[in-house]
Parts: sequence; C-alpha cells; structure tokens
Amino acid sequence: MVRVLYLIFALLGFLPSTTVVMAAEVPPTVLVWGDSLSAAYGIPVEKGWVNLLQTKLGDQYKVVNASISGETSAGGLTRLPDALREHKPAYLLLELGANDGLRGIDLPTMRSNLEQMVKLAQAAKAKVVLIGIKLPPNYGATFTDKFEATYSELAKQYDTPLVPFLLDGVADNWDLMQADGLHPTAEAEPKVLENVWKVLEGVLLPSETR
Repeated sequence: MVRVLYLIFALLGFLPSTTVVMAAEVPPTVLVWGDSLSAAYGIPVEKGWVNLLQTKLGDQYKVVNASISGETSAGGLTRLPDALREHKPAYLLLELGANDGLRGIDLPTMRSNLEQMVKLAQAAKAKVVLIGIKLPPNYGATFTDKFEATYSELAKQYDTPLVPFLLDGVADNWDLMQADGLHPTAEAEPKVLENVWKVLEGVLLPSETR
C-alpha cells in the first residue's frame, strides 16, 4: 500500500523527481542437478525433458539445468555448494548416480555423496526431489537391487519425494532409446518428463492450487 501511494504521489509531482522502480517478482528457481540423462545427451537441448519442463511451467518457475554429461555423485557434490549460493533454488531435482553404477563405484560412497547433497540442499532451504535410476540387468541382481534401493532409502530417511525411475517405460523400449542403449531419443523425452511430473506436480502445485 505504501509503495502504491508513493508511486501516485511521485507521478502527481508531490515528491522530488526521481526514478520510480517497482521490484519485479522473481519466480522460484528449480535447479536440475543431473548427468547426461538430464543434459539432453545426443539430442537437441530444446527437446530434452528439462527444457520441456520449463515450457510446461511457463513463467511460474525458472528452471536452471546444471546437469553435466558424465557427472558422478562425487562431481555433483563438489559443485553443489557454489550452485546453491549462485542460484538459491527453491527446489533441487537430484538426478545422479547412474555413472557411479556404470563405473562400478562402491555403493556406500555413492550413497554418502547423494546424502550429503540432500543435506546441503535442505540446509539451503531447497525442497529436494530425488530421481531414481536403474541399471542394466547385466550388472547382476545383487548389485542392481542395492543400487536401486539407495534412492528409496534416502527418500524415506530425509522425507523427500521420489521419482522411482526416470526412464520408466522408456529404457525397455528400444525404439525410444539411442543406439548406445543408455540414453533416450528426442521422441522419448515427453515420456521422461511425464515420469518426473507425476511426482513434481504435487510438489510445485499443491492440490488446492491445481
């Protein structure tokens, strides 16, 4: 109210001549912290699920994609503090671990790195959404089961929403996967976004606002 009156008085000439600047409302930032699966590897960036998310959200949110192809949980942990300070995200979509699994990095190390990132984000007042990954079956049932369980266990421990599997309905359809068998095609990206949105919608848009 005071700001409105100030503007009226300034326009009427009752206040000294000055530039009246109205503070623009800054939309909350959604920081996507992932690897090649979120960095649109092998396809045009604009067709990736993260860019499609920004299009879906419009100007309600600012989506920052800080994903890097080949990123590991260790690399993500190293970079995260600076990114939190720079972007001050309201939400962090944490999609890392695939490269740890493919490289056979021990699971306790991966879990520790993911856990520290969750704690850093929560300490910075960012709402974390964990995005789960599954490994190809040739890595063995014992390893893959423990790998997949890491995400659900962390989500439960830190009370974070969980996308169970980013590539659900995609990874098992060769028509939707690139020739390497690891990355989705551009045609698959809307389905990838759908997997994320099933969980993210309830985080960004509470039921009373939908």
